[in-house]
Formats: sequence, C-alpha cells, structure tokens
Amino acid sequence: MAIAQRRKTHTANVGGVLVGSNAPVVVQSMTNTDTADIPGTIQQVAALARAGSELVRVTVNNDDAAAAVPHIFDGLEKMGVHVPIIGDFHYNGHLLLKKYPACARALAKYRINPGNVSIGRKDDTNFGAMIEVAVENQKPVRIGVNWGSLDQSLLTSMMDENSKLDEPKDARDVMMEAMVVSALKSAEIAEKYGMRPDQIILSAKVSGVQDLIDVYRELAKRCEYPLHLGLTEAGMGMKGIVASTAALGVVLQEGIGDTIRVSLTPAPNGDRTEEVLCGQQILQSLGIRSFMPQVTACPGCGRTTSVFFQEMAQDIQTYLREQMPVWKMKYTGVEEMKLAVMGCVVNGPGESKHSNIGISLPGTFEAPTAPVYVDGRLFTTLRGDAIVQEFIKILDQYVDSHYAAREEVHA
Repeated sequence: MAIAQRRKTHTANVGGVLVGSNAPVVVQSMTNTDTADIPGTIQQVAALARAGSELVRVTVNNDDAAAAVPHIFDGLEKMGVHVPIIGDFHYNGHLLLKKYPACARALAKYRINPGNVSIGRKDDTNFGAMIEVAVENQKPVRIGVNWGSLDQSLLTSMMDENSKLDEPKDARDVMMEAMVVSALKSAEIAEKYGMRPDQIILSAKVSGVQDLIDVYRELAKRCEYPLHLGLTEAGMGMKGIVASTAALGVVLQEGIGDTIRVSLTPAPNGDRTEEVLCGQQILQSLGIRSFMPQVTACPGCGRTTSVFFQEMAQDIQTYLREQMPVWKMKYTGVEEMKLAVMGCVVNGPGESKHSNIGISLPGTFEAPTAPVYVDGRLFTTLRGDAIVQEFIKILDQYVDSHYAAREEVHA
C-alpha cells in the first residue's frame, strides 16, 4: 500500500527548517548533557547534527542552563554547525525566558508543556508570558502534551463528566480525549496571545504504541497544525526501536506527522546519535525520505556457515556511513542507491540484479567465486582474499560515474 498523501497543515519555520505539509518530515533529537556544561553540550549537539538531526532540543531548566544557551549557539556557529536549537521548558519557563532575553533570542523554538505551566489552574498567566516572549522574538512554539504530566484539572473534569453519562466511556479513551483537548485549547490560547497558526506545532506524547496511533489520528482530524511524532519514554535498545517503529510507521503511513523523534534510552555511556539513525531509517524504510544508500543482506542459514558475507555486509554498511558526509557534498542522489550483499546462490544473483550494485558470495560448498551485478547485469566475478576491497573500488567508481556532481547541477 502506498503512503497516504501528507495531511495539509500550516508550515512552521524553525530556525530556517520548515516543518509542515509542504516540507520533508524532519528528524530531530535531544541532548542529555547538563546544558550548563557548555563544551559538553556543544559537543553532543554537533554529534547529533552530524548524524543527521535537523533540529536539536536542549533542556532549559534553571538559570545556569538559560545563561549557557547563547554561548552554546555561538560555539556551534564557530564550528560551522548551524542546526536550530530548541529550548525545552517546564514549570519555570516563563521566568527564564523573561530573565534571559539572550537565551530567548538564540533559541529557534520553545517547547512548552501545558500540563507543567499554569493552564488549567487559576489562570494561564505563566503560559501567556512564554507566548508573549515567543511573539516578541517571532519564535515558533511546540505545545507538547504528555500523558505523564497531563493537566490534572482538565482530566478530572472530563472524568467527572464521563461518569455522569448513561454509557460512560472507558477511562483510557477519556484520557486520550483529554490530551487532544489540552493540545487544542492551549493552541487556541496561544493564538489569543498573538501567535500565528503557522508558528504552532502540536504533540501528544504517550508511551503505548496503540495509544500513540489513536491520539494522533484524532488530533490530525481536528486541526491543521503541524504535528511532532514520538513515542515518549520508548525504552532501551530493541524494545525502544521496535515500539517506536511500530507506532510511527502506522501514522506516517497514513500521512500524519511532520517531524519525528525516536526517544531511545541510551546504554550507559552509549551513543546518543542512535536515535537519529533510527528516525532516519524509519522514514527511509517507508519510502518517505532517503538519507543514505541501503544495503540488502540475507540473514544467513545452513548454506552460509562462513561469516564472511556477514563481515562484508558490516564493512560495506560502515563504509557507506563514513562516506556519506563526503558524498553528500559532492554528489546528488547518492542516498537513493541500493546495494545487496548476499550469502549464497539461492537468492544472491536475483537480489543482486534488483540492486544498483550487488554481490553474491559463495555459500558452503559453492564454487569460490563472487559474481558482481551492476544495474541488473553481470559486471565481473571476484575471487581471492581482496573481494571486499575490490567491491568497494567498484562501488566508488559507480558513485563517481552515476551521480551528477553538485557543482555541475548548480552550474
């Protein structure tokens, strides 16, 4: 089934990155450094940006963090890293944005959680103060509802109303509706304080796969704001990757979603950029965007008792990841390239013919030859101990001859 057409929304400009129906789905991430640690935060933001994060969010939770933001921005600019920085505010954002105007100016967007400001309590003064700063600086906002910090007065009111119905809804359904209502009401208040509709992005973050699907389907029906997708607190490793993919894949398939984040819990001292690569892979696997050449490789079986094809697939994947920053500057369209590294004669030649470049390695008891196919035709047959190096040489030649140089494109 083809991807549904993207729902029509307003298009927000976040520090030069467009978010909305007419723009590509944007991959974003968030640092886990202490924002007051200026060198450490600069280093992590730069790593996330180089991995492909098009927006990076940082925590702004106290005076030291707010004071650090302009220095982080300046440090990144000096490094030639121009990724927009988003400020993540909870509880005291109205105070920090007013007290540190340089922080307010440096940030490309403010993330506001209505459940952690004054909305739903006595008044919306604190929320309004943040919106006023955003309007003054012409910054977009993401109004991010999270079921872990949902406006309790709103939820209690809706639960009470539901209990009086002749046929009350399930409590879970009331909570999903409360999240949608909280997001939409907060957006309405933001507009009342002067925000334009194209300066507002909404999210409704939950940690359950089916909950995410249901809440975003409903939110998409009832507004034209761009939507930020993400399974909050997705978890570690395979659990987080699979759950995020399952949830985001469904709604993206339906044309819902304008920017995504995969909220993986990293292993201790783990690589934060994993969440960026995962987000990119979700979009590329669905055919929504392309970020780097894709390698098809078989899982192996009793016909492939040697690990050579596994090592080669890994070597090629690593080589592609390392080369992409260079190739992106020099070539256009190379991210669309498809490769195959196959382990035996059963599907090897056929799969290789379906790729731009493919190699079928000899399985157990097969002749020690490795046919290479280029654009569906047998190109050469490799033998010996230098197969990987020879295949990479063919790959480099293919890239150089098949993808127009960017200088030529703009000439």
